[in-house]
Amino acid sequence: MAPSFLNFKELRRRSRASFRTERSNTDNSSNDDQLSHGTAPTTGSITPPSLAAQSDPSLNLQVKDQQNAPAVPQNRPPLQATTNKRYSVSGMTGLGSPTVNGQNKNLAVSHYAPRITNVTENSWVSQKVLLLNGTIGESVHNSLDGTLTVTRLDDGFPPTVWPVCESHFKALVYLVPGANRLRFDFNSPKLSNSGSSNPLHSSYMTVHMVPSMNAPPLQLAILVAKDSPGTFDAVPARAEREGNGLDTAIRKFRMAAYLWQAFTAEQMHRHKFGRRVFRFEEEWATGTCNQRDREMGTMRSEARIHIIKTDKTVAEIRDLERAQQNPNATKKGELYEIAAEAVKNYFQPLPGQKQYVSVLILDAHWDTTAKMVTGHAALGGNAGDLQLAIFGSHCMQSYPTSFEEVVPAFTDCTPTDTNCVANDCNEGGSSWEAANIGIGAHLHETGHLFGCPHQENGVMLRDYVRLNRSFVAREAYCTRTKSKGGLVLQADECTWHRLDCLRFRSHPCFRLPNDPVLNPDESVQAWPVEDSKVLVAAPTGVAFLELYPEGSDLCHTWIEYPTENGSVQRNITLTEKELRDRLPEDKRQAKLRVCIKSHGGGNLDIDDFHVLCSRASSLKLSFGIGPLAKTAFRGNKLGFSQMEGSEPHEFIFSSAKEKNRVLSRIVFYHGYAFDGMEFFYDDDSSQLFGKRGGKAGGDSFEMNVRRGEYITGFFVRSGQWIDAIQVLTSMGRKSPVYGNAHGGSPHTLLPPRGYTVCGVSGSCAQWVDGFSVIITRW
Repeated sequence: MAPSFLNFKELRRRSRASFRTERSNTDNSSNDDQLSHGTAPTTGSITPPSLAAQSDPSLNLQVKDQQNAPAVPQNRPPLQATTNKRYSVSGMTGLGSPTVNGQNKNLAVSHYAPRITNVTENSWVSQKVLLLNGTIGESVHNSLDGTLTVTRLDDGFPPTVWPVCESHFKALVYLVPGANRLRFDFNSPKLSNSGSSNPLHSSYMTVHMVPSMNAPPLQLAILVAKDSPGTFDAVPARAEREGNGLDTAIRKFRMAAYLWQAFTAEQMHRHKFGRRVFRFEEEWATGTCNQRDREMGTMRSEARIHIIKTDKTVAEIRDLERAQQNPNATKKGELYEIAAEAVKNYFQPLPGQKQYVSVLILDAHWDTTAKMVTGHAALGGNAGDLQLAIFGSHCMQSYPTSFEEVVPAFTDCTPTDTNCVANDCNEGGSSWEAANIGIGAHLHETGHLFGCPHQENGVMLRDYVRLNRSFVAREAYCTRTKSKGGLVLQADECTWHRLDCLRFRSHPCFRLPNDPVLNPDESVQAWPVEDSKVLVAAPTGVAFLELYPEGSDLCHTWIEYPTENGSVQRNITLTEKELRDRLPEDKRQAKLRVCIKSHGGGNLDIDDFHVLCSRASSLKLSFGIGPLAKTAFRGNKLGFSQMEGSEPHEFIFSSAKEKNRVLSRIVFYHGYAFDGMEFFYDDDSSQLFGKRGGKAGGDSFEMNVRRGEYITGFFVRSGQWIDAIQVLTSMGRKSPVYGNAHGGSPHTLLPPRGYTVCGVSGSCAQWVDGFSVIITRW
């Protein structure tokens, strides 16, 4: 007799029975596959999913014949679709209850599931590196130490581990464009099942990343001498362990830049401006943000670090500029000029094209004999259209090179060995403090690059000595304050000042992908009018203004103009009393400087607000037969009027004073700058503003006399003097831009509604160095 397993009739009977419809209710293996791909369940289907597309007639007949056959007991227990699921508490910030098969399930919840407090579920961001803050469950009830493991569900980036201190944690997440699905696992020796292959204390989150490609990038560059050895200062042990060559410098500088980005985006979010932040130009290269990428040679789109060579030697660079704090330095600022020239030669921008570049000077060196850093300058600002920041590499050995090294870098208490490396400003006595100084001070200079002045607190007032606190939950021993450290909460962290964030909100480098297109005219104009009022107009909207009473270098008082119902305020009215009432009592009688900022990034400085809104800005006019009391007002002046030999120029148009005169043409005199313009009338009389310099005979712009065309405004490019000018007319015409069309900053001088241009005012030296428009009511 044949063995039972060779009983073909029984085998055939079982084979037929295996196609019974009960299979879909007992064997969930196909459901498990569908869950992993987000497809609908097949419970209750007549034909198994694997056969639905085949439709074999013989199989259909067999199934039909066996509909009434008795059920055969299963030889094994049914497979479970999911062995275990742990999720965060429903309704937790950023972490909702999960769905299974499209339905919400009341699942068991761990009281120790990580809770993200600064990012919500399905948030949209535009930066590559995201800074997360959170607690383990309700932190007020727990005080646990342990670790947080951040894992991408697609394994697109290796898991990273972050310390948890007294139930608080901070972590960095590497994002790629699209949906980033993340899992957070908490492990602690005080909790059961921690560290197992099936963690119980977990939560999930999805963050969407959309790169901001409609904003100019912040370029990152390393400046090297033509004979540079390509190394930076490091103690021998560290140089041997991780290297101190150019490749290591690139990885460290890139990681520092990612920390800038994550920190700034979080600060903007806290100031209710969204996570808007600068972006970097990227390149397809071997990933450097984690050790696995380097070992496996994984390629990623990473921030590009440009290597720029100068025509100077190492000796020349180190001799050019001593540490910025050195009072005996004789060539301050020259290294900035050399860096600017090298950067311009490298990028070759066209006239009028702005570049934003933050430079690391690789050949900075700690001179142990002179006890100062050579070849280093901490400066930020602009060189024409180039917005540039420079900083030395003397603290670079303390920088992290990857995510795995961020926490160790900001908690390393190794004393700074001044026999090899610098203790910058005596505030980098340990390795983590040196990392603060290097990364933070370079960020400070990059703030200057973006137009930020020094502030009363924050990064722009050396608050970067606490930069580490934004990335670690527990601070280590500090040699600067002699404090033993401990738990770091949000109130203890380094910050950007509110005014810095207001500037960033309007800066072109901080635009978000969904920001509307702005008016190309970013300028701000102020017009004195009746009743000692000043009308402020900005095509892109007024963002905020700063008040500087005489003797104050830092701004302590400002006024913000938030959007109302989604629209900006393009016109505002100011009075001197309103502004002075906002100042401290002892500052209200001082000379008042007002700086007005537009949403387009434009800026207007009114050096003396009292003069602008007083009678000094007005003059009386006479029209027609007999005197007619009518007042005209001088707008705010462009240019400094400080060139040697500068003399005032001012007149009311003859066509405005006499109704029988008509403006027929304007002749512009110009060369590298704007020299002057002459207004000709229909009786061949003329009025000259400035000088007849530059191009011989100038350039003529004809007015349409027959149609009564007249001047409605001017477009001016100016800085210390007037670089170029253009006339706007009542027929919608524009003259060419005469002078240096790419010099200075743009300003559109259009009178407020109800007023018209009736004259010009300003000053002239070798060329025009001051210009304003005189307006009056119709």
